[in-house]
Amino acid sequence: MSSNPPSDSRPPRAARRWLAGRPLRTRLVLALVLLFAVVSVATGGLTTIALRHFLIERLDDQLAPATAMRDERPGRPTFPGRGPAVPPGSPAGTVVAEITDGRVTSASALTNSPSSEQPFPDEQAVEVDQVAVLAELPVGAAPRTVDLGERGDYRAVARQFRDGRVRAVAIPLSGVQETVWWMVAAQAGVAVAGLLVAGAAGAVIVRAALRPLNRVAATATRVTELPLDRGEVALAVRVPAGDTDPRTEVGQVGAALNRMLGHVADALAARQASETRVRQFVADASHELRTPLAAIRGYAEVARRGRDEVPPDVAHALRRVESESTRMTTLVDDLLLLARLDTGRPLASEPVDLSALVVDAVSDAHVAGPEHHWQLDLPEVEIQVPGDAARLHQVVANLLANARVHTPPGTTVTTTLTVEGDNAVLTVADDGPGVPAELQPEMFERFARGDSSRSRAHGSTGLGLAIVAAVVEAHHGSVTVESRPGRTVFTVRLPNPTAGA
Repeated sequence: MSSNPPSDSRPPRAARRWLAGRPLRTRLVLALVLLFAVVSVATGGLTTIALRHFLIERLDDQLAPATAMRDERPGRPTFPGRGPAVPPGSPAGTVVAEITDGRVTSASALTNSPSSEQPFPDEQAVEVDQVAVLAELPVGAAPRTVDLGERGDYRAVARQFRDGRVRAVAIPLSGVQETVWWMVAAQAGVAVAGLLVAGAAGAVIVRAALRPLNRVAATATRVTELPLDRGEVALAVRVPAGDTDPRTEVGQVGAALNRMLGHVADALAARQASETRVRQFVADASHELRTPLAAIRGYAEVARRGRDEVPPDVAHALRRVESESTRMTTLVDDLLLLARLDTGRPLASEPVDLSALVVDAVSDAHVAGPEHHWQLDLPEVEIQVPGDAARLHQVVANLLANARVHTPPGTTVTTTLTVEGDNAVLTVADDGPGVPAELQPEMFERFARGDSSRSRAHGSTGLGLAIVAAVVEAHHGSVTVESRPGRTVFTVRLPNPTAGA
């Protein structure tokens, strides 16, 4: 048994797919026009059938007296070879046939209708072969439709006279068919005009009816444009009161959206309050920890360098205390810096020689990682940007340290500084193993580490790239990363550069 769907199911599915991507306004207008078309077709069809049935009944009424006539009309001229007389009052094209022993022996046809100038209509003899089908009519039965070949369809009946003769009378259906086709054409024209009017009026009505829904959608769109993922957000956007009537479907949607926005605003306010408390705690804790950490590091160094020689295990323990206190001091300083940047504390803004700053940072990186290959690509003119020199130096140093820590010895790290339009562009590229694709979206998050063991071994806190992103954002710039095996590029863009000789 085949599992393929039947071919007749494809058009409806295609229509559903086509409608799925269309606006509600379009679908409603199409539904309205389709409904009007169905009603028009049904009404026109029933009207046409009723009209045709009525016209055929009138022809049948004409056949009844026609078959009751005698052989000849008084005063009818006779000519040799003329067939049986056509009953008076018959329409043009009426055929009368004499039937003997089950076959047509003679037949006549009316060529025109009688008038005041010509009381006797013209008749002509008809070849019996053309109307032989009339002999098959059951005598005395109700009228029925027969096909006389080139003459077309006729309504015919056969009757037997008292003298035993059988006569068949057939009236053409051409007038009925012409009337029916004219009726169909008129109905088609009216239906097309009605569809156009219904489509135009439906579009106007639907547009007016959906205008409140458009306002609700516009409110939702404005909400999506708000930076709800960070910072303090005043979610004051609401659906207008006129579009929140619970008696209407659109009003119910608008009211539900307003309730949802109220809940979101409360959640954002709670989140902002929580983040503010956390940031304040981190800032206070970092500030308070700097003094005891400095004391611990100082006492450890004094004890290790004292006059009295200490046992080797104690000296090793003191060196570890001093090393870990130094690493913890760095962590505290980084946390304090991020807390200050989170609170929006402005940085210094003065001309910074970015070219010299990059040269110094690369020189420091060369000393810290001699096993790497450090390359520098600078323009011939110095590039300056407004900002905080110490923080920008920290940005470059953190990017270089990230390349040194997370790439194997022998890796080439290239630092490039250029100007593109209104931005100074700093790139730090390496040919190391790259960053896994699943880690790239969170590289600038706090405490994000690609390799925890290596990061801790090299004293990394997981805050280096987070500080880079925060400092660059505070300078109204941007930082991005592109990485694949064999090439990783960090790109920093800082606005408003100036070039000097």
